[in-house]
Amino acid sequence: MKRLLFPGLMMTFLLFSNLLFAQEGKIKFAEYDLDNGLHVILHQDQTIPIVSVSVMYHVGSKNEDPNLTGFAHFFEHLMFEGTENIGRGEYAKYVEKAGGTLNANTSNDRTYYYEILPSNQLKLGLWLESERMLHARVDSIGIATQKKVVSEEKKQRYDNSPYGSLMIEMMKRAFKVHPYHWTTIGDMNQLLNAKDEDFVNFYKTFYVPNNAVLVVAGDIDIDSTKELISEYFAGIPRGTKKIYRPDVVEPPQTKEIRDTIYDNIQLPLVAQGYHIPAMNTPDYYAVMMLNSLLSDGQSSRLYKELVDKKQLAVEIGSFPLPFRDPSLALIYGLPNMGVDPKTMEDAIDAEIDKVKTELIPEREFQKLRNKFENDYVASNERLASRAENLATDYTYFHDTDLINHEIDKIMAVTREDIKRVANKYFDKNNRVVLYYLPKSQEKK
Repeated sequence: MKRLLFPGLMMTFLLFSNLLFAQEGKIKFAEYDLDNGLHVILHQDQTIPIVSVSVMYHVGSKNEDPNLTGFAHFFEHLMFEGTENIGRGEYAKYVEKAGGTLNANTSNDRTYYYEILPSNQLKLGLWLESERMLHARVDSIGIATQKKVVSEEKKQRYDNSPYGSLMIEMMKRAFKVHPYHWTTIGDMNQLLNAKDEDFVNFYKTFYVPNNAVLVVAGDIDIDSTKELISEYFAGIPRGTKKIYRPDVVEPPQTKEIRDTIYDNIQLPLVAQGYHIPAMNTPDYYAVMMLNSLLSDGQSSRLYKELVDKKQLAVEIGSFPLPFRDPSLALIYGLPNMGVDPKTMEDAIDAEIDKVKTELIPEREFQKLRNKFENDYVASNERLASRAENLATDYTYFHDTDLINHEIDKIMAVTREDIKRVANKYFDKNNRVVLYYLPKSQEKK
């Protein structure tokens, strides 16, 4: 769902909330389970009269049948079709008329829906999400409509966009047995050829209260909100189908994988994907800091050396994929006009080698720590972000309070840890390297 509906007054409220939250500190919340398995998290913030109602379903692309991929992302669209009590195409209009905003997003690990509304519209938000959970329109008309929508999205964002296939090409080479092998867009042929009953089965399997967490945050009264949640959600039947949770472990990569993709582009691109540990592990936080050291901002090492000093690249970036299971850290660069991609790649490798052989200076390390402290505060300033973080921490780790103590794990990373993970994970035998080159360079 890509539609955003932000009235100016609500934006003012949100900006005001950001300033106040920075002074508050620890995020307080209450959590409990309904008898049907729905996990509920309540967070009270009465600084402004808005409320966030969100539901995170523990289903992403990794939970899909390998022969029916793309379903998790497809449902992100389909769930706005309407319900038995909401007319087709009317879902967003309820929120718009109430002066609110709504959206959704899908990852490899989960699917997330939310509404932000004036606090006197809490009932509306709860009703909308309960309707979606209880009896969404998963019928032939909606399925056919959204097949066209998703197919067009695939063409625009992946097929006809420069470097649009990068993640698809990277993931299918980096993962051989784990379902991260495919991305959320999935295989379009599988999606278009899927039968209506395949979609109905997916809905009945994953869109159930015992596979979801409901987060209500903002200007609420805890006791009365609990009563409303019971009214709207307690009667929804618990799901009975087996929910697939992949436990497959990707075997270690023992040698470098290297390939070339010819695309409709003007500038080449070099991308490296290194296998790294999962989120919420000590080494993951060290890898986060390493990636920030390399490419976060114009004062980062890769930017200063390759863009400013040597002018080998016009753009450079490095970031870890925030996945629940072990994933990848990606480094990419666009070489300057006339620069051989291999020259730029060698320069990237040289900067990584520096981290492998030398401890970063204390001053540079303290700058990193300050940045992550600021980012941590910023990630929880907005009410909508707090709600999503609460949902994610419970869904991924069953540790909702991670929102309050994750910063301690980040601050526990040492200079020695950064050097160690650079040697352990940023090894050439542990990576996939892709060159994107203009089709004009392809040999006939």
